[in-house]
Amino acid sequence: MNQSNALEVTDMSVAGQTIPTRTATSIARILRICTMLLIVALMVLPFLWMLSTSLKAQAYILQTPPQLIPNPVTFESYTGLADRIDLGRTFFNSLIVALLGMLGQLVISAMAAYAFARLEWPGRNTVFLLYLVTMMIPAVVLIIPQFILVRSLGWMNTYAALIVPGLFSAFGTFLLRQSFLTLPKDFEEAAFVDGANHFTIFWRIIMPLSLPSLATLGVFSFMGYWNNYLYPLFVARREDVMTLPIALATLQAGPRALTEWNMVMAGSVITVLPILVAYLLAQRWFVSGAISSGIKG
Repeated sequence: MNQSNALEVTDMSVAGQTIPTRTATSIARILRICTMLLIVALMVLPFLWMLSTSLKAQAYILQTPPQLIPNPVTFESYTGLADRIDLGRTFFNSLIVALLGMLGQLVISAMAAYAFARLEWPGRNTVFLLYLVTMMIPAVVLIIPQFILVRSLGWMNTYAALIVPGLFSAFGTFLLRQSFLTLPKDFEEAAFVDGANHFTIFWRIIMPLSLPSLATLGVFSFMGYWNNYLYPLFVARREDVMTLPIALATLQAGPRALTEWNMVMAGSVITVLPILVAYLLAQRWFVSGAISSGIKG
C-alpha cells in the first residue's frame, strides 16, 4: 500500500513538472518564431516599398499618409524609364558583363585555388599569404591604376575594360582553396594510378565535387559585376557599353533637380530581379558551399 502511494506521488510530481516545462518550451518557440517573422518583415519591407513606389504615379509618391498598396496601380514608371534610357541595351550590357565576368572569375579562381591547395611547390604558403594581403586594399584605391592601365591598352569603352580587371579575385581563390582542402586525396591518388594528369583531375574530379563552393562564388561574383558602379563610371561612358547602374544614375537629376522616384524605383526593381534569380538558381548549393569554405556571417 505504501509503495502504491509512493508511485502515485511520483507520477503526480512528474506530471506537475512536465506541464510547466512544455508550456515554457512552447512559449520560447513562439517567441523565436515571432522574432524571426519580425526580422523577415524588416528585411522584406524595403523591397515591398520599392515595388510599391515603382507602381505609383508621380503625384502619389509623397502623399501622406503613405500607402504601401498603390492606388491606382500604374506602369507609367516602367514605360517612362524605357523612354528615358535605352533599357534593353543597358540591361544586355550588364548581363553580358556579369555572366562573362562570373565565368572567367570562376575558372581563374579555381585554377589558382587548385595550385594553392593540391600542388606542392616551394613558398606556396608565403605566396598565398601575400595573395590574401591584397584583400586588405580598398577597391577605391585601385580604380586610378586600373583606369591608367585600361587606357594604355586602348580598352576604353569596351567590354574588356569592364570584365578583365575583376577576373582575378583573392577572395574567390581563398574561398575555393578552403573547399578544395576538404576533399580527400584518395581520388587524386587513384586517378594518378590510372594515368590521369593534373588537368584531368582538376576538371573531372575537383570541379564536380566543389559545385556548392563554385555556386557560392558564382553568386558573389555575379552580384559584384552586376552592381558595380564606380569603376564602370570611369571606363564605360558611351551609351553602347553603359551598364544599368550607370544608366539609372542619370535619373537622379530630372527637371529642376527633382528626382522622379517612381522611375528610380522601377529601375531598382529591374536591377534586383536578375540577382534574385541567380540566388534562387544556386540556393540549393549556396549554404553548403559557404559552410564548407569557412565563410562566416
